[in-house]
Amino acid sequence: MTEARICFDSTQLKMAAGAEYGLKKIVWQRIKDTLIADCRKSEVWKILILDRFTTRLLSSCCKMSNLMSEGITIVEDLHKNREPVLEMKAIYFMRPTAECIDAFINDFKPKPKYKAAYVFFTDYCPDDLFDKMKKNCAKHIKVCKEINISFLPLEAQVFTCENTEAFKSIYNPNSQDRDQTLETIGNQIVTLCATLEEYPGVRYKKDSALGSKLAELVDNKLAQHYELDDNSKKKDKTPAQLLIVDRALDPVSPILHELTYQAMAYDLIPIKDNTYEYKLKDGSKKEALLNEEDELWVKLRHMHIAEVTEQIPKLVKEISASREEKKQADGKITIGGLSQLMKKMPGFRKQMTQKTVHISLAEDLMNHYQKNVEKLCKAEQDLAVGADAEGQKVKDPMRTLLPVLLHPHDTTDKIRAVLLYIFSLNGTTAENLNKLIQHVKIEDESGYILNWKHLGVPILSTPSMFSFRKPSRRDRSDKETYNVSRWTPVIKDIMEDAVENKLEVKDWPFQSECPSAWNGSRAVSARQKHKGSSPDDLRSGSRLIIFVLGGVSYSEMRCAYEVTHANKSCEVIIGSTNILTPRGLLEDIYKLGKQPMESFNIEDKP
Repeated sequence: MTEARICFDSTQLKMAAGAEYGLKKIVWQRIKDTLIADCRKSEVWKILILDRFTTRLLSSCCKMSNLMSEGITIVEDLHKNREPVLEMKAIYFMRPTAECIDAFINDFKPKPKYKAAYVFFTDYCPDDLFDKMKKNCAKHIKVCKEINISFLPLEAQVFTCENTEAFKSIYNPNSQDRDQTLETIGNQIVTLCATLEEYPGVRYKKDSALGSKLAELVDNKLAQHYELDDNSKKKDKTPAQLLIVDRALDPVSPILHELTYQAMAYDLIPIKDNTYEYKLKDGSKKEALLNEEDELWVKLRHMHIAEVTEQIPKLVKEISASREEKKQADGKITIGGLSQLMKKMPGFRKQMTQKTVHISLAEDLMNHYQKNVEKLCKAEQDLAVGADAEGQKVKDPMRTLLPVLLHPHDTTDKIRAVLLYIFSLNGTTAENLNKLIQHVKIEDESGYILNWKHLGVPILSTPSMFSFRKPSRRDRSDKETYNVSRWTPVIKDIMEDAVENKLEVKDWPFQSECPSAWNGSRAVSARQKHKGSSPDDLRSGSRLIIFVLGGVSYSEMRCAYEVTHANKSCEVIIGSTNILTPRGLLEDIYKLGKQPMESFNIEDKP
């Protein structure tokens, strides 16, 4: 073909360039080593056909130009009608689901749309679906492989299962598919470990029934994977740990108003698909993608908003200086100078756009903060931490909560404050709870508060000696913090304890064998080669993988980067079923009390 034909829906496939480091780079390399390498043997141009998940997967770790350079000229949607291209071979990259298999079969029956098919599944294809595909399309299939990538690399150190329905399936008391959901999540975690070439020791929080169940599933599936994978050299445990926790571990962090840039943006601004919409001075609207292609976003995202605003005058000054330089240059430019300027223009424009975006976003956030959030933060922090900014213990949490309830904040903010009050007490009395619900005027929507019980978070106080016990916290009193940002997510304590080998086995049991690099006694398994005995030797190049069942917040994601930065010898990777925002989590909680639609059977009477 003399001309490349690119044919994809740009709203569906926004190619990102965050593939230069971290998880995204590893995933793109894995795709190149499997899917691309197999297809490169044939010199002809090819069509790439993706389902909804693999569209998201590829768009997270490569650009269209990367695919073009590998001989792929057209990217199509598996589930849309497509014109036949009989002279071209098609690469199918899809999940092994009944819906995808049926769509694939329809491409070759009754008449084939393409010259041949190269089929790549994200993970294990069930026998019944494989047999169905083989029976209908065997003569058209040249390659059929499972490449073990069924997770989404969201950031350099963050992954998700891209399953927003998992929360309901796991925590709804009437769930019909809890076990199946855990099976699917288990498979996805195994593909993450396989992609990282890790065979970690799996641990879970002792009092978490869900965590224990998922840990057992993952451990068994890892063992099966490395038994069946003949190409793998990782038959023995690697110096990595996988910790599985569920959302009940820390209900505070995803509810609190967090004041670091990324978390604050996703809490207060309506950002959809990582796209921020902002206005220019002339009133026109523009959109910007907040991802790792934006170097300024990567630099600012974990900074406190106070630090970000300090950067803004500097950015404004840089933009003004650049424009002044351009004006001066326009008057005395040579042909050679013009050539140099043209080469620099794309990069210059990109930098200017990024700076404009973040000036606008920071101003938006500060407007929200000054208008409303500032009044909430002191009370929220006092309730979460259990002490005021001077370190004095909060003796009467109701006195802290009352000003929030009396102020005309919106209902969601009041619900968040009430929840922090209840969490601080490990549950309250039925009488007090009813008064709070009436005060916030959510008598008909009390599920926003009551349904937390389905996560195992105490809402009503209990006299039982076996009542919910809060985790003990690290002392951070010597750390400098902002008065409105004193809370540290519980997950950061766990990360630091794990990296420093301080997690108690009685609280965090291993599902099976412990990798020698992480056991407290430093005993070396007979299956493993002996390593050095110094702490640095033990942790050298190791990975800590944390999986949060039921969603992870942006503040918890930030902790993975902070702990990695502080402990250079251990990389922390965090993942979850999905990414949480405070309002999104509250809606998920509220829906837990609803009966599934299938339970209502309406029969026509004769």
